[in-house]
Amino acid sequence: MDETPPPHPRGDPMAALRVIMARLRDPKNGCPWDVEQTFASIAPYTIEEAYEVADAIAQGDLPALKEELGDLLLQVVFHARMAEEAGAFDFDAVAAAIGDKMLRRHPHVFGGGKVENTAAQSQAWEDHKSVERRAKAAADGRTPSVLDGVALGLPALSRALKLQKRAARVGFDWPEAVQVLDKIEEEIGELRAEIEAGAGRERLEDELGDILFAAANLARHFGIDPEAALRGTNDKFTRRFHAVEDHFGGQGQGLTRASLEDMESAWQAAKAGET
Repeated sequence: MDETPPPHPRGDPMAALRVIMARLRDPKNGCPWDVEQTFASIAPYTIEEAYEVADAIAQGDLPALKEELGDLLLQVVFHARMAEEAGAFDFDAVAAAIGDKMLRRHPHVFGGGKVENTAAQSQAWEDHKSVERRAKAAADGRTPSVLDGVALGLPALSRALKLQKRAARVGFDWPEAVQVLDKIEEEIGELRAEIEAGAGRERLEDELGDILFAAANLARHFGIDPEAALRGTNDKFTRRFHAVEDHFGGQGQGLTRASLEDMESAWQAAKAGET
C-alpha cells in the first residue's frame, strides 16, 4: 500500500505539487504513463508548454497565462523528480542554483556594483555569462568558444539568430544590411543552379538552409526577431486563407471545386481588404 500522504489542500502549494508528482511516479501505485517517462520523452512537452505560455501572453489572456505557467511549472517538477530518483539533484537544488545565479549576475542589486542603464546591465549580464562559459569550458578540459551555450534544442531560426549575435560580438559580421541582402540573392542563385542541375534532396536542403540562415541574419541587422516575423506571417496566412474559405463557402467542396486562378483572386481580395 502506498504510504505517501496525499497533498494537503491548505498546505504549501509547491510542496503539494511535489508530493503529487512523487505519487504519480511511484513504481507500484503511480500512473503508468508518468512512471515510464524519461527526460528525453518529456522534453517535447516542456518545449510545447513554453510555447503555450508565450501564446497566452501574445493573446493577452491572463487566466490562460496562469494555467499555462502551471503546466510549465509541472514540467520543471517532473524533470526534478526524475533527477531526484536518479540521485542527481532535486527541486530544491534547482531552485537554489537559479537563486545563486541571480545573485551572482545582479551585483548592482545584491552587492556593491552599479549600472547606469538597461544597456549597461545587458552588457554586464553577457559579461557574467561569458565568464561562466569560460569556466565551464575549462572544467570540461576544452577550449572555450563564443558559441558555447547556444542550445541545440532552440527553434532553428532562433538558434541562427543567437549564433549570429555571438559571432558579431567578435567582429564576424557584415557591416551593412545591404550586404546581407546581396548574400541572400547569392544563396538564391545557388539554389536555382542546383534545381536546374537536377540536384537531389540533400543538396537542395543544404542550399535552402543557407537562404534561411541568411534571412535570419538580415532580420538581426534590422533588429527583428525572425521567429516573431515568421509567426506574424503565419497568422497573416491563416487569416487570409480563412477569408478565401469563407468566399467559397467554407472548407471542402467549396475550395476543391475552385480553380487556382479563382482562389488567387479571392486571396488578393482578402489582402486588399486588410489595407
